[in-house]
Amino acid sequence: MTSKLFFRLILAVVVLGAMYRVFLGQPTFQLTHVTGQTMGTIVYNVKYMGEDVPNYKREIDSVLQVFNQSLSTYIPDSEISLLNSTGSIRYPTKMFSEVLESSRRVFEQTGGAFDPTVGPLVNAWGFGPDKSVSVPDSMVIDSLRSLVGFQRIISMGTEVSMDSGMYLDFSAIAKGYAVDLVAEFLEGKGFEHYMVEIGGEVRASGQNQDNEIWKIGIEDPLVASNEQRLLAIVQLDDLSMATSGNYRNYYQVGDRTIAHTIDPRTGYNTSHNLLSASVFAADCMTADAYATAFMVLGVEASKEVLASADLEAFLIYQDDQGILKSYVSPGLQTRIERNNIQ
Repeated sequence: MTSKLFFRLILAVVVLGAMYRVFLGQPTFQLTHVTGQTMGTIVYNVKYMGEDVPNYKREIDSVLQVFNQSLSTYIPDSEISLLNSTGSIRYPTKMFSEVLESSRRVFEQTGGAFDPTVGPLVNAWGFGPDKSVSVPDSMVIDSLRSLVGFQRIISMGTEVSMDSGMYLDFSAIAKGYAVDLVAEFLEGKGFEHYMVEIGGEVRASGQNQDNEIWKIGIEDPLVASNEQRLLAIVQLDDLSMATSGNYRNYYQVGDRTIAHTIDPRTGYNTSHNLLSASVFAADCMTADAYATAFMVLGVEASKEVLASADLEAFLIYQDDQGILKSYVSPGLQTRIERNNIQ
């Protein structure tokens, strides 16, 4: 057989194979991977599958820039910064209004465990922009609690206002919302197979390049930040996931461990045995907010919320003997594979 004839046979097989896939409704998809930074130094990864698709990095960056201009406290003239500096804004954007109303819903459903006005207390405990270690006394905490309370954020159609001295910060829900915005952009372009990850918060749909459901790992909360050991792998089939934890953001004062999760209802840092909460919901904004709330509530109270909410969760905690254990909500059982954890 001549080399020319052999080449023609190979070409015919390739063409027939492509025609066969088209005939069966199985187009040949290629993976596009876009990465970058947003919200300062937070890394994002976006993967999507399609036929001859363009790289949408510029458009994705544009979506995230508009998001930051609305919700970033680090931009002096953003909507949220203007609200914090003046006490009111008129004609809030759709982005701001959506996050505000979602925050209000989770605030009410968790009895105030999720509260984006907790910033003054977080700062007082040394977890804000000023990282100086300090343990505020009870008088300081009582005074600052008068500036905390999401129910005091007033939204009256064209205007949002709050009391003087209050500080609104959507950092516990904003990453999830940014994930949703990018996912909705991709869906608007007709993509059914994608994965969007921003700072660890994830939303996925369809299948990956191996024609498998997207799989996301959940790390052991007790290993060092420069190590990685997965305690679970979860299949994200048209689902979002957000994880929150105390395990790498704390400081020591004598024999006392000061965790970064501050309970807005008391003004003090939490002291329960929940180390990490991974929450699963249809949208990532909801998952993000509840993951934060669960770190305030602890294991048992989080289970009570799960019993009445359209959510799933994987909770990692320590028992009385310090043994690492986990709780998997019923609807997550078939999606999760646990490694070396009860």
